[in-house]
Parts: sequence; structure tokens; C-alpha cells
Amino acid sequence: MRIIVARQSTVTELGSEREPTATELDALVLEEPLIAAGLELLDAEIAVLDRMLTELDRLRLRRARRRVLAARRDMTNRATGLGGAA
Repeated sequence: MRIIVARQSTVTELGSEREPTATELDALVLEEPLIAAGLELLDAEIAVLDRMLTELDRLRLRRARRRVLAARRDMTNRATGLGGAA
């Protein structure tokens, strides 16, 4: 029986030594509005998967899509230094 051993060391750190850095945490805070808007859109889409769309469903989907687009716009504007929310 042959023993197989990796020739290279691991690429990523293992264990509790790998905690998010302050920069990574700041990036997550900046992405929170986009994540929340995406979840709201996903909820609206799931709600209408197995039924015919009503006018209220259409409004909810359209509103959720607009919030995702607005969150993306705001995040892009902050990243490029164009300012905050409009």
C-alpha cells in the first residue's frame, strides 16, 4: 500500500487563525443594502413561482427590482467617489 502525500503546503490558512479582516468587514457593511434588496427581490420571486401574477405581485416585483438597481447604483457611486445615495 502506497501513502499519498501532498507535495505543496496548503494555500489557505486553516483553523481559527482565519478571521475576517477589518477591510473585509467594511466591505460587507457597504454591501448590506444591496444584499438586503437582493433578498427582498428573491422573496418576491419565490412568492409568485406557483401562481398567476396579480397586480399587487407585479408591483412588489417591480419595487424590489428598483431597490436592487438603486442599491447597485449607490454602491457603484461610493466606489467611484461620485457621492452617496440620491
